Amino acid sequence: MSAEPTPRREVVTGEPRRVHRLPGHPTQSEIDEQTTLGAAYVRSLMRSQLRAGLTAFGFLALTVVTLPLFFDALGNASVVWIVLGFACYPVLVGIAWWYVHRAERNERDFARLVHGVHGPERPPGRPAEGD
Repeated sequence: MSAEPTPRREVVTGEPRRVHRLPGHPTQSEIDEQTTLGAAYVRSLMRSQLRAGLTAFGFLALTVVTLPLFFDALGNASVVWIVLGFACYPVLVGIAWWYVHRAERNERDFARLVHGVHGPERPPGRPAEGD
């Protein structure tokens, strides 16, 4: 066994690091800090999404409630099965399509508000001219 002393530990440090904040927008910081104004922005988004959902549900309920009346007026069992099997689905798909597009529009409007983007609306994923 050798009597060599164990090497002393050295602490390697780098230059002090600074935290770089991303360029924020006033609205985004209001939401992130959960201020009263930020809470109002989020509540407005939630209200608009709820309004879209309740409207879609209302149309769906109206469709479902009126179907028995429509079937009673027809009086023909084969036509009733055709309506149940084929004709009601385009209406349901139309309601769902409207709801999805309305919800996406609400979110896009909210994102533009938060990020401070003004100007004409463009489809998501498409860069603006000059980008």
